[in-house]
Amino acid sequence: MRGRLSVEFVYQLFALLLAVIIVHAAYVGMVRPQARAAEAERAAVVADNPDAAPDRSLWVIVRDYEQEVCFILMLWALALLAYKAVAVQRERRLLQRGLIAVGPGESILPEDAREHTRAIEALPAMEREFLYPRALLTALHRFRATRNVQDVSDAIGQVCEAETDRLDSELSMVRYIAWAIPSIGFIGTVRGIGEALGLAHKAVEGDISGVTAALGLAFNSTFVALVLSIILMFFLHQLQLVQERLVLDTQTACDRGLIQNLQAG
Repeated sequence: MRGRLSVEFVYQLFALLLAVIIVHAAYVGMVRPQARAAEAERAAVVADNPDAAPDRSLWVIVRDYEQEVCFILMLWALALLAYKAVAVQRERRLLQRGLIAVGPGESILPEDAREHTRAIEALPAMEREFLYPRALLTALHRFRATRNVQDVSDAIGQVCEAETDRLDSELSMVRYIAWAIPSIGFIGTVRGIGEALGLAHKAVEGDISGVTAALGLAFNSTFVALVLSIILMFFLHQLQLVQERLVLDTQTACDRGLIQNLQAG
């Protein structure tokens, strides 16, 4: 478990670094140059026809630093979700394997629990940390100690409940990012409104271009942040659904593959 956590921590750092590099490179090489070109084109159109109302450019909407940070966090969170999704798929594949070898009509007595335990303990170290083998090992140890099928069922339920809590706690970083993205958007809103207030004297004199640009920053940052937050929350809830199904399917597999074959005496 400790080794898996260290690997996951390294993956998180690497994913964050890669997200920063990719997004910043995209902004420097494409987004901001395209935004400047779109603004120049808009200014030329307005200069030729003051009554014209050019369409808003997507490049201008996403060009500011707050939006860049939101995209970095969004990409990082998606990488973390992908890591968890791959881990769930690995565990689901293990559910298809018959870890408890029981023939038709054969029962498992308390004296047989040790033999089945050895078969599970022979799995690779990574697979032994998965939920299904851990639940089976706990159940076999409990059955050998208590010789009570109800205690075995309770033990499996406790392991699955603890796994549900663990999976939920490991998503805390993604939840924090989902909260941070709208907050960064609101920071952009405050910054834009502050710049607009600082240019209020120019608006009084008749030059409203600076105030318009500042208010554009205020609204664009919030708009982008809220859209990204909605997308991120969708993928987060999809992952939670997959994880909950994994726990329920594990309980079902334990019931069909072990509990139904137990015989106390």
